[in-house]
Amino acid sequence: MLHYFLPNQYAKSVLDITPNELKEKGIKGIITDLDNTLVEWDRPSATPQLVEWFEEMKKSGIQVVIVSNNNKHRVQSFAAPLDIPFIFEARKPLERAFSEALKKMNLKKEEVVVIGDQLLTDILGGNRLGLHTILVVPVAQTDGFWTRFNRKIERRLLHMMKRKGMIYWEE
Repeated sequence: MLHYFLPNQYAKSVLDITPNELKEKGIKGIITDLDNTLVEWDRPSATPQLVEWFEEMKKSGIQVVIVSNNNKHRVQSFAAPLDIPFIFEARKPLERAFSEALKKMNLKKEEVVVIGDQLLTDILGGNRLGLHTILVVPVAQTDGFWTRFNRKIERRLLHMMKRKGMIYWEE
């Protein structure tokens, strides 16, 4: 059961994930969370570094789809100026939105990674569908009510996985 919450990979930031690294693994697409993965949950638009990251991915032929549990206004106002496809009110960890993102990119599971900051939504959802998952450190230390609740559960899961020797990185 714990393996569903275990990411395949860990990165401090999405900015640490490079197109070359992904291409070496045969990756052609990214499904990424928005809030606290790409930017702080209360930041309306992308930082200049993030805009550059998106451009690098695009130049390298790697597609990106934002999959967020947030509402249409929040996700669209972030993604539209960047010309990035998105799925809002995704209801992660349910598989529907992840499957929809695969269809949008017209890619197979083994060609796509899921990047997110939460074990209970992003990592669980990606793992349930058999996608490669990458956990990143949340970009903000503050969260909404449900995310704070999830983080408490995640800390327990991480502690159990560490105790069982399932994870090797520092928290």
